[in-house]
Amino acid sequence: MVGLRGVGKTVLLDKMRLDAEEAGIQTLRLETAEDRSLPSILAPELRLALLRLSRVERAKVFAEKGLKALTGFARSLKVKYADIEVAFDLPGESGLADNGDLESDLTALLQEVAYAAQSAQTAAVLFLDEMQYLREAEFRALISALHRCAQRQLPMTLIGAGLPQLRGLAGQAKSYAERLFAFPLVGALIETDARDALVKPAQQEGVEFTEDAVQEILHQTHGYPYFLQEWGKHAWEIATGEVIRVEDVFQANLLAQAALDSSFFLVRFDRMTPTGKRYVRAMAELGEGPHRSGDIAFILTRSVQALAPIRSALIKTGMIWSPAHGDNAFTVPLFGDFMKRIMPGNDWRGI
Repeated sequence: MVGLRGVGKTVLLDKMRLDAEEAGIQTLRLETAEDRSLPSILAPELRLALLRLSRVERAKVFAEKGLKALTGFARSLKVKYADIEVAFDLPGESGLADNGDLESDLTALLQEVAYAAQSAQTAAVLFLDEMQYLREAEFRALISALHRCAQRQLPMTLIGAGLPQLRGLAGQAKSYAERLFAFPLVGALIETDARDALVKPAQQEGVEFTEDAVQEILHQTHGYPYFLQEWGKHAWEIATGEVIRVEDVFQANLLAQAALDSSFFLVRFDRMTPTGKRYVRAMAELGEGPHRSGDIAFILTRSVQALAPIRSALIKTGMIWSPAHGDNAFTVPLFGDFMKRIMPGNDWRGI
């Protein structure tokens, strides 16, 4: 399981999925959402995977049993999770993933999918993005099901991505989650890698960056991959000839910043309530962070207790996260600078 910082994680996840597909692995591309249940997201993708496996002669019997398990799974949980929509290819089998309990039914279902993959001499991998939106009961059921597959040495696993609070959410769902999964944090690139990300693709096209141009882009982006792409793109479009100079980057700064403000940052800003925006603006006033809840409360002239519901809502929606007890940090880099631009002056103070 991968805990990413929110910039470029989807691109990385898709790259890993494509590599797996090229290796002949059965992949399921999934993305959680605040308004959808895990069963509703899983069911259609599991159906497609099982149908693909049913075309492999030696896996046909196991895949058909998996489709029966999927029928039982969807029907038994339809009342509880009204958003489940999946076609039934075979009738259910009594007692197979149809108890109505998410944890036991999901375990049974994923095992049947894993048996089908094993008989086809391949593996099944769930690629699950935005995992921070999983409800605790759903997260618990998913971890339990994967744990059972691991115990039985079945070829079923998960590669997930989410915001930094993912590790803590997994631990809350199941105490053994940190032993079952690895949680590498993918954030800013080190300077040499960030430099290569800019320079090498350009060199392949016969274009060079001057050293001061590279340094300016690294300074503006802090080495985050998605931001490197934005600055590199705009500098490329501005430059004339075969050399990208620092003057080109200075012009690109405004264009890249405007592009991020109007899409990447604004989408997150619009999801916050007015009180949430003021809380995050107070964080921006303190700098990059992390920041203590008490320091934020001091700026807003409120008590930590009074602000606790606002903080909890911001964490739940992925706007901020808590790297340590009482600490608060942005989930998206450079978001504090954006908040200062979109909420300038001091009118935002006071909740």
